[in-house]
Amino acid sequence: MSEYDTVRYAIDGRVAIVTICRPDAMNSFNTELRQELALALKEAADDEAIRAVVLTSEGRTFSAGADLNEINEDIEAVLQKEYRPVFEQIMEMQKPVIAAVGGSAAGIGMSMVLACDLLVMGESAFLLSPFTTISLVPDGGLNFNLVRQLGYRRAFQLSVESERIPADRCVELGLANKTVSDDSLLNKTVGWAEQLAERAPLSLAATKKAMRVAMSGSWESTFDIEAPLQQKLRHSDDCREGVQAFFEKRKPDFKGK
Repeated sequence: MSEYDTVRYAIDGRVAIVTICRPDAMNSFNTELRQELALALKEAADDEAIRAVVLTSEGRTFSAGADLNEINEDIEAVLQKEYRPVFEQIMEMQKPVIAAVGGSAAGIGMSMVLACDLLVMGESAFLLSPFTTISLVPDGGLNFNLVRQLGYRRAFQLSVESERIPADRCVELGLANKTVSDDSLLNKTVGWAEQLAERAPLSLAATKKAMRVAMSGSWESTFDIEAPLQQKLRHSDDCREGVQAFFEKRKPDFKGK
């Protein structure tokens, strides 16, 4: 297991817990954090024993966004070369990634939690897209995710007015899956991840892949990816185990094969 300065990596059973650790800087993203977070997520993705990943943070806020004390003249290069690998690790790994958000997730911190597969928020947490207050455009794929999930008009309003979106409203809008008490956030999220870790990993990976395609593709392209995925799964050991366990009325023991 690797050691990091701005990220803490821990394993709880079959769940990897990746924690952003810059609390004195409100967990804002600097170059070191971007690089280490990409490495930690890759470590979780590459570990065959890990079935689910929880992404969270230390301190009173998930992330204030980019570290404005760090001068980046070539922000396009930073987005493409430093942020993008983090987002791609989240979206392309074959395991579900659950964000556990306490406090606020603002700016590209909001972009990051919306890129995760599932989102749990503490009851006092909120999301914030503050880009227009400093004359910037939402980034980190935030435009894509907000428009896809909310529709253009609502997404545009929330962004240009820099409206705080409280946790219960996030659930109502479909941006988050559930809210829990602030003091139970991590335990409840890890518990959910452990439940997912009991499910067939090949099925979880295939469903994630198909639904990621469906987000930006057509009905036809989604159908065309479902069919070969189903063919491969149907001949897997896990599928045979799942069917046998169903008839024997017992809990299946999935091996990821």
